[in-house]
Amino acid sequence: MVTPVKQFIAENKKKLMIDERLESMFRKAGYAGVVITKMPLGHQVLIQAERPGIIIGRKGYSIRDLALLLKQEYQLEDPQIDVKGVDVPELNARIMAGRLRSYLEHGARQKRVAFASLDSILKAGAMGAEVSLRGKFTTDRSRFIKLRKGQIHQSGEPANLVDKAVTSVLLKPGIIGIKVKIALPNMYTPQVVFKQVDQSLLNNLKKQLEEEKPQESVVEQVKSEASEQTVEQQLLQQNEKVPEQ
Repeated sequence: MVTPVKQFIAENKKKLMIDERLESMFRKAGYAGVVITKMPLGHQVLIQAERPGIIIGRKGYSIRDLALLLKQEYQLEDPQIDVKGVDVPELNARIMAGRLRSYLEHGARQKRVAFASLDSILKAGAMGAEVSLRGKFTTDRSRFIKLRKGQIHQSGEPANLVDKAVTSVLLKPGIIGIKVKIALPNMYTPQVVFKQVDQSLLNNLKKQLEEEKPQESVVEQVKSEASEQTVEQQLLQQNEKVPEQ
């Protein structure tokens, strides 16, 4: 018997496998992701890419082949495929990670490519961006490069809203890991609302504080007198214990 937990894991595993397959097929198109939705009459597949024309193909032949592939290999019922272009590719972390990967494959310098990517992301209107490269660049020893510009949160609830993408590229020295983070424009909206303080409530609080102050002084006086009495009692007890000569 298939439990709901196992069914949920199997469906998400299938979506992940489809995502990886589409990424390997449409790297040149600037693949940005896929959203698969279960409908009453089948599955709706929405593919996002920088150049959707490459995915659609001439007269839609690529879409037909892709629908047949999804139906046979991944058992999707009657897949309806839609391809949508990305309005601003520089604000999509997955597209920028793919660009970095292709630049490094063609032999570009690591730092130069990372700085150029950060500049293009910030020019597109992002609040901040971060590019991390890790691996063997020119020597046998692994290196780590992290470049950051603008405002980008690393922890807390705002960090969950940051667009992230991770990929890798295989070069002659070894594998280089690529990580891109983008803080989208107008992402952090203030949630604090300032209200006007009621003046009568403020005056009542001031009166209460003034009434409590003399009571505190009386309590301190009583404590000091009690402490003086205890000191006198201790001295008297010591005098009584001293033997007469």
